[in-house]
Amino acid sequence: MYSLVIPVYRNEDSLPELVRTILELNTKLDGKLEAVFVIDGSPDNSAAWLHTNLSSCNMQTKVVELSRNFGSFAAIRTGLIACTGEYFAMMAADLQEPPSLIVGMFSELVRDQCDVAVGTREGRADPLMSRLFSRVFWGMYRRLVQREMPSGGVDMFACNRVFRDQIIALPESNSSLVGLVFWVGFRRSYISYIRAPRAKGRSAWTFTKKLRYLSNSVFAFSDLPIQLLLIFGTVGVSVAVALAAIVTLARITGLVGVPGYSATVLVVLFFAALNSLGLGLIGSYTWRAFENTKSRPLAIVMRETNYGEERQKI
Repeated sequence: MYSLVIPVYRNEDSLPELVRTILELNTKLDGKLEAVFVIDGSPDNSAAWLHTNLSSCNMQTKVVELSRNFGSFAAIRTGLIACTGEYFAMMAADLQEPPSLIVGMFSELVRDQCDVAVGTREGRADPLMSRLFSRVFWGMYRRLVQREMPSGGVDMFACNRVFRDQIIALPESNSSLVGLVFWVGFRRSYISYIRAPRAKGRSAWTFTKKLRYLSNSVFAFSDLPIQLLLIFGTVGVSVAVALAAIVTLARITGLVGVPGYSATVLVVLFFAALNSLGLGLIGSYTWRAFENTKSRPLAIVMRETNYGEERQKI
């Protein structure tokens, strides 16, 4: 059995084509595909449409409704927990990734070539500004967080049960699913593809969410901010010592009319800014540690509905 997780948020318009695509995938996989739709607090009629139409589909499907919008990371993780297959993949509901990529990923896993298959973008048919921002974003990600991240980023992956169990055993909040995929390790293979243009609807992947994603990834997988703070602190001390020597020399030679005024202002401003930066960085780590100590679930399932199980058993 193969399991496919599809997080759904504002995707009502693309659902008919999405279901047709999944039915074709099920045929290619000899009728062994299970589709798990996770409604991530979507404000449209996505959940109602799925409940109305999935009952007539000749395959095993499941609709998991979350009590509110928890984000794609929590939605995919919830879907992975709800799956019953031996091999798992995730797929975006906007159909920008080719379905053949999923078949190729499952093929790699079945042949035991890897524990996780990662889809890497060779190109993308997106607007110029979107492509430019994506290149800058993933370039910063590779330099600041994980150097092994592909240059085009990662939107899709598939894995076996052992890898899935490791991922869902990590109850981290304010983290990154893609970051965890690379942090966990295991045998990894890469399958390239070209991302198609978005056919319907608008992407919910806003600029604010991208910045939050980068911030969570940096603080969850890198100590770079702390290293920068140490460097800035060291430079600050060196500058303060140099200023002190200059002011002392100027005072001795009588070049300073108001003793210590300029140097005092510069030093106070410099270290006030440095302290603010340090408190902000330390506060970010402290807040994330506090969030993880709460032990709250990353998502809350409001309702779970199965379709096609009896038909599958027959």
